[in-house]
Amino acid sequence: MAASRIPSAPSADAIAIANRTASRRISFAQIREPLEVPDLLGLQTDSFDWLLGNERWQARVAAALESGRHDVPATAGLEEIFEEISPIEDFGGTMSLSFRDHRFEDPKYTAEECKEKDFTFAQPLFVTAEFVNYTTGEIKSQTVFMGDFPIMTERGTFIINGTERVVVSQLVRSPGVYFERTADKTSDKDVLTAKVIPSRGAWLEFEIDKRDNVGVRVDRKRKQNATVLLKALGMTEGEIREAFADYPAMIDTLEKDHVQTQDEALLDLYRKIRPGEPPTVEAGRALLENFYFNSKRYDLAKVGRYKINKKLGLDAPLSDSVLSIDDIVGTLKYICALHIDKPVLPGTRAGEAVDVRVEPDDIDHFGNRRIRAVGELIQNQVRTGLSRMERVVRERMTTQDVEAITPQTLINIRPVVASIKEFFGTSQLSQFMDQNNPLAGLTHKRRLSALGPGGLSRDRAGMEVRDVHPSHYGRMCPIETPEGPNIGLIGSLATYGRINPFGFVETPYRKVIAGKVTDDVDYLTADDEDRHIIAQANAALRADGSFAEDRVLVRTKGGEPDLVPGLNVDYMDVSPRQMVSVATALIPFLEHDDANRALMGSNMQRQAVPLLRSESPLVGTGMEFRAAYDAGDVIKAAKAGVVA
Repeated sequence: MAASRIPSAPSADAIAIANRTASRRISFAQIREPLEVPDLLGLQTDSFDWLLGNERWQARVAAALESGRHDVPATAGLEEIFEEISPIEDFGGTMSLSFRDHRFEDPKYTAEECKEKDFTFAQPLFVTAEFVNYTTGEIKSQTVFMGDFPIMTERGTFIINGTERVVVSQLVRSPGVYFERTADKTSDKDVLTAKVIPSRGAWLEFEIDKRDNVGVRVDRKRKQNATVLLKALGMTEGEIREAFADYPAMIDTLEKDHVQTQDEALLDLYRKIRPGEPPTVEAGRALLENFYFNSKRYDLAKVGRYKINKKLGLDAPLSDSVLSIDDIVGTLKYICALHIDKPVLPGTRAGEAVDVRVEPDDIDHFGNRRIRAVGELIQNQVRTGLSRMERVVRERMTTQDVEAITPQTLINIRPVVASIKEFFGTSQLSQFMDQNNPLAGLTHKRRLSALGPGGLSRDRAGMEVRDVHPSHYGRMCPIETPEGPNIGLIGSLATYGRINPFGFVETPYRKVIAGKVTDDVDYLTADDEDRHIIAQANAALRADGSFAEDRVLVRTKGGEPDLVPGLNVDYMDVSPRQMVSVATALIPFLEHDDANRALMGSNMQRQAVPLLRSESPLVGTGMEFRAAYDAGDVIKAAKAGVVA
């Protein structure tokens, strides 16, 4: 009986198969990595899945809800804009047209056929349009063709007129409220400015000058007293005195202000914003309403509302896409607190009272810069097309015979189709795919550009924007960037970086509980990370997960390096290659290279001519397999096995 338990020797065939399939690569890694490298094309594919609202995105939403996470947006991109535009009403409000339930049909041609025949790889988009006549109560519903919608291939590219193109993700300043302190050249005083920047609409700027006067600029026009704006919004002098009792600058401004009533304030504002036009109270009210309180003209977007809530300690729902008096009063209180060097302000978060730190913002910090990935860029383009179509629909509602109107006769899809075509054909962010070798294509899809519409221009970009920032750690590679005039404006997403629903880059960290490193991983944004003490991935550990040394080298809450006891550490890096991009992670012994030469190396790998018979490198970093696999240029087997 005992003999039967001894495993039989493997057959010669089994040994031959094992020899053929076994990797001959030996890993000398000394650091165990608890987290696998994520899908390297996720930046492109996840964003486009969200735009379409397809099965893959629905599965991600379901998985996130099940585990109680909020890292996947709950509404699909196209669904969002159809909801935004609906209903389109005529000028008299007697009829409306609304859209719902968009769906796609199968593409007419495969990706290969499109490449061969110079076609665009696209799916027909259909949407249910509903026309309602409020006078008669009649409802007409139809499925309307909205044009061919270019779709992404498995490799994260688009085929437009037979050529493979990549949409590069854009790095832009996030909507929100920003406070800045600058030294005045003529005196020893500081000038403080606050800017409320929306996703779409007019800016609102406040300023405390060297004379301690609190001013406001509406839509970048002439400056006037901030108290005039508050009175125009309906606050009385008594309410202003009560709200700003602790802030002498605001009370002094109120004393100098000669405007008494709301009507006078509205007239005064109108004269400054529209000089030369006859001012009336109604015109002033309509102007202010359209600038900041009309969702058709002004949109903070969810991310702008999130940033304003976070900065000012407010608890407004994320769906509030326009400004409120609370936002304006909160911004003024914050800038006045900054002026008198008050360290904290009272605020609320999730219904609980909190202290809000008062400090100026760093606009180059990754907590204030977000990524517009492919899904959002196309969504904005579709929004432009739909708003042009909206004008046509309104005109047709007034000119056509009410009895004969159907959704099909009202809708003209040409503006939407033209808008999408224009984006893929002419936008600075839609680029011909770099195809020198698989790494070139992969890097192109993970590129982050600060250029493009709504971004910076290389002539105006100064040194600060181009520089490496501490908040880039684990989010954008500090090494891989071009050497020419675009240096620092074009970067590459770090290996483990991912984008959260607000567009901010998150990076993973291992939790440290009571001095012991666990395998639980938290993804932190640059803002969250600033509040924690974080150890490096190569910190020596004992078998039980505790730190081997009494004092651990960490990055402290202020961002400075320090040596602290292991019990004080909150998080630890997941991998030493966390801070660099894929191309940089392919450089063996990177830590021995000068940064300038490493930059040249990571850029030059993308220019290498591929071999006819591919070979494995003699010395690698362990990143080669994932880079080749995720690039999508190699044939992949759906199931493991040996090809006989």
